Amino acid sequence: MDVVRGWREAPSSVRGGALAIGNFDGVHRGHQAVLDVAISGAREQGLPAGAMVFEPHPRQFFQPGKPIFRLTPLDIKLKLFASHGLNFTVIIDFDEALANLSAADFATQVLAEALAPSLVVTGYDFFFGKGRGGNPAILRQLGADLGFAVETVAPAGDSGEIFSSTRVREMLAEGDARGTTHILGRCWRVSGVVKPGAGRGAGLGFPTANIDLEEGQALKHGIYAVRVHRDSEAFDGAAYLGPRPTFDNGAPVLEVFLLDFSGDLYGCAIEVEFVDFIRGDGKFRSGESLSEQMAKDCARAREILSHHQSF
Repeated sequence: MDVVRGWREAPSSVRGGALAIGNFDGVHRGHQAVLDVAISGAREQGLPAGAMVFEPHPRQFFQPGKPIFRLTPLDIKLKLFASHGLNFTVIIDFDEALANLSAADFATQVLAEALAPSLVVTGYDFFFGKGRGGNPAILRQLGADLGFAVETVAPAGDSGEIFSSTRVREMLAEGDARGTTHILGRCWRVSGVVKPGAGRGAGLGFPTANIDLEEGQALKHGIYAVRVHRDSEAFDGAAYLGPRPTFDNGAPVLEVFLLDFSGDLYGCAIEVEFVDFIRGDGKFRSGESLSEQMAKDCARAREILSHHQSF
């Protein structure tokens, strides 16, 4: 998949195709429906299919002091786009100049002139332009004048609930990792580079791989059954997320114990797939009692993961 940063002087490989536009945070099943329409439209016309995303997230631009729980940082989002079958992604800098473009100027300058799409696909709740002055109906009118077709995808969901990034964040805050899998179509993941920790896990007989969570990523503290991915390898594990109340009750950390692994992961880039919630966080009276509970947690994680197939 081709990745292009910026909309000015866009290469010919991303011009004239079918373009899905949105933030796509989570790339959940509702987002996938938007991507599918773009891919289908592109195939019908023998064109490339791509997505346009905005970095940073517009909410981060307008509220810089208020961290947002990003479900899919850019690196994971691009991997998901590629695996879904997109030919290209255009990453647009969301800066003051872009924020001040009117809906008509955005459609003219960014879309018609720079990218010249044959088809633009958006979700039903897509807003664009200064002051969120544009919506799908307005984009359809502008597209008719500027030479590109527009398709709007209706809400996706089931059992009376619409698939949304907001709902995924709420479920993760509740510890419902399994429930998010239904909305996302896969387990939620975080990525990072393994860094040295305090060494307490090794002292308890459970050496851990520690990674930093991105600012704003807030999910329920406790123990999770996880699957850890490094390049093409996958390992079952149990992860702890929380402030370690038994020891120092400090800043929340993510510590992952790999069930059947020996080796050194320091400095390695890994992805941690959250499969299911095992128990909430708690303070133990001693390291020994914590170690006994960790053994039970790992046994439970092993049982859960024996029935789990990664997507």
